[in-house]
Amino acid sequence: MKPLSARLGALACALLAASTFAAAPSRPNVLFIAVDDLRDTVHYLGDTQVKTPNFDRLARLGVSFTRSYAISTVCNPSRTATLTGLRPGTSGVYGNTTDWREVLPNTVTLPAHFKAQGYEVLGTGKIFHDTFVRAADWTEFRPEDDSAVGRDNQAKALRATGHLPAGAFTIGRNVVTPLDCPDSDLADHQNTTWTIAQLQRRHDQPLFLALGLRKPHPLFEVPRPYFEMYPVDRIQLPKVNDHDRDDLPPEGLRMAGSTEEHDAIVRAGKWREMIQAYLACTTFTDVQLGRVLDALEASPYRDNTIIVLWSDHGWHLGEKQHWHKFTLWEEATRAPLLWVVPGVTRPGGVCARPVDFTHIYPTLCDLAGLPRPAHVEGQSIRALLAEPTAPWSTPAVSTFKFGNHAVRSERWRYIHYAGGDEELYDHEADPLEWTNLAGDPQFAAVKKELARWLPQKNRPAADGAAPKQARKKKKS
Repeated sequence: MKPLSARLGALACALLAASTFAAAPSRPNVLFIAVDDLRDTVHYLGDTQVKTPNFDRLARLGVSFTRSYAISTVCNPSRTATLTGLRPGTSGVYGNTTDWREVLPNTVTLPAHFKAQGYEVLGTGKIFHDTFVRAADWTEFRPEDDSAVGRDNQAKALRATGHLPAGAFTIGRNVVTPLDCPDSDLADHQNTTWTIAQLQRRHDQPLFLALGLRKPHPLFEVPRPYFEMYPVDRIQLPKVNDHDRDDLPPEGLRMAGSTEEHDAIVRAGKWREMIQAYLACTTFTDVQLGRVLDALEASPYRDNTIIVLWSDHGWHLGEKQHWHKFTLWEEATRAPLLWVVPGVTRPGGVCARPVDFTHIYPTLCDLAGLPRPAHVEGQSIRALLAEPTAPWSTPAVSTFKFGNHAVRSERWRYIHYAGGDEELYDHEADPLEWTNLAGDPQFAAVKKELARWLPQKNRPAADGAAPKQARKKKKS
């Protein structure tokens, strides 16, 4: 055995190293978590059938927003807007095929700004939309393993052979496959493991660490135990009104699309199975979140790390006879937003003020003590993080395609389409948005007030599709 003096010396060196490891970054670290297609189906927002203990845990650690809304209800424009600070009407990025890097070549993105300010900026998973990653914005961005089940290749091969696992089915675009494999085969698990590894090593600069989780985005394919957590006979269907679309204006009906997909799901008797699959994918994501939170709490960075978690948009599960996203209603626009900020937030804070995700970029700048780039259109919500009931007069604004916007205040949702059609819903009396009040003269003043917040910039779509669509409406 070593002499006592030698053992004490070794212990002192270890403690000094640990102290240096913990104290190296003088500015707060950032753990930035983006989730794909996650609607308000999380327990902390009141859903009674989903199992999301780690989302609930994160909500208890900081501030959860009960009226938080995506900037767009499509992956690419939502993520582009959140990460560049430019609304779709300003950038012209409205769809998934538009490469924002070509449209906004000189725009300083959120990760690029933190990198320029001395941060080590690391990321993996779906942060920007799929392949639209600008490598120069990152110190390192880890590519995904294309062989991972999370990239759908293995399940796709199974479907090609016709040897599908029990419980698998396909209806139109909807593919459901309980997988007989470990979690570690999926890309989200692998990306989470990589993220954990970054929390377990020393960083000489303050750290901006981004993790993009793909589930519950379809295809609905996660290991079978997650499906088994939700017995089909116990699945609760959403409340629907068979006449919900009767008072929609022509543009609203066109945006919603036909009911064929919903009708096919109902005819096949698979509505509950579809919801089961979405819940299974959500709980799989919750498990990955828990792994990251465990790693952060065990790391030297636990007391000096800002956590922000958001989802790029919501998701319909049959409400208004609609599936997927691609609308401006509550189900497609509402998405989780959670913040934990050492020294600012208090545990268990709940904010009911309406916010959209243009505020993420400037808020992180504010919290980290970085200058806010002049082009960024949102504003800091630091005051709401410190005091969730603080005064706030700015509604949330969401955009889908050229010239179509929704304004969401604490009480109202106002939708204004490019051709002038409107919808108005009173969430105090009608939280499911079944009754369109836009044509009632007694609400003219409400519409006028909400219309003040409609984006004034409506740049033509970068791919040229939107102006053609608007001209067609003008002629009709």
